[in-house]
Amino acid sequence: MAREPLLRGTLDPETRARDDALRPKRLSEVIGQKGVVERLRIAINACKKLGEPLSHILFDGPPGLGKTTFATVIPNELETTIQMTSGPALTKPADLMPYLTNAQEGSILFIDEIHRLPRVVEEFLYTAMEDFRVDLVLGEGLHARTVSLPLKRFTLIGATTRSGMLSGPLRDRFKMHEHLEFYSTEELAEIVKINARKLKTPIEEEAAWEIAQRSRGTPRLANTRLWWARNFAASEHEGVITLEIARAALQMAEIDVAGLDRQDRRYLEVLLDVFGGGPVGVEALSATLNLPQDTLADEIEPYLLRAQFIVRTPRGRVATPKAYEHLGRPIPGTASSMPQGQLFG
Repeated sequence: MAREPLLRGTLDPETRARDDALRPKRLSEVIGQKGVVERLRIAINACKKLGEPLSHILFDGPPGLGKTTFATVIPNELETTIQMTSGPALTKPADLMPYLTNAQEGSILFIDEIHRLPRVVEEFLYTAMEDFRVDLVLGEGLHARTVSLPLKRFTLIGATTRSGMLSGPLRDRFKMHEHLEFYSTEELAEIVKINARKLKTPIEEEAAWEIAQRSRGTPRLANTRLWWARNFAASEHEGVITLEIARAALQMAEIDVAGLDRQDRRYLEVLLDVFGGGPVGVEALSATLNLPQDTLADEIEPYLLRAQFIVRTPRGRVATPKAYEHLGRPIPGTASSMPQGQLFG
């Protein structure tokens, strides 16, 4: 019987309880990311047969695609423990020492947002990852001496949304580098149905598909939409998530048929109505929307770009015809438009 992994981190209890309730426990339960799952299966089987620790693994990709999920599934497959921390929490090498010295043979150390590790901590990791030892300097000046402390052979799993910010030496020390892709609507619908069963909430096939379509290819958003639809159904109806209830719940949450929320639509409305569709710089958009530039660049624009509602040009952001159609605005030079009521289905 596989032991439950030991989770150590700073997640709040409510988020951890929700994640524990919905996350897969084994590789066979993971929906989507088939190539990643198959490569991990082979690597895990090999390390079991060879009696060696699993190679260090780096997961990268946009938020919500399952990097932490894979990190918690792997120790279950290996029947070992996991320690969890994040890059911003490790400000100096001493912060990393408890995790390294507490590591067991073949155990997992998971560092989320690993691209945010300070350089001094990153360099301290090099010998730990390669030689399973750390060099400590005791004393100062002429009396200083270096002590080499051996470590148990462990596996480091790093997760990052910005792999380009990792230094070359750190990136090269990961033997496996897996990029997670966005999920298809079919995969998300399957995830919604499975998680609805875990929550003991009846859901119609069409309702699961509706939630999946509005989840931007991201399982975390699909789970968030499912939780809201579940609460809506329990509060206002008989607890069953039908297509009509799912649509009503998502409309109340102001999530439209393209998965855009109120803030996304406000961005497009300002771009179209105030700046005539662009081009406009992010500074002007930030000032008009009263939002920080990094919020626009990191939270709002990535999906609008991927969904082809906007494009970036050397002169600034420009709205595409798809943005005009979605908001029911006439495309410049035409008279076509979509009624506003169709935004929410």
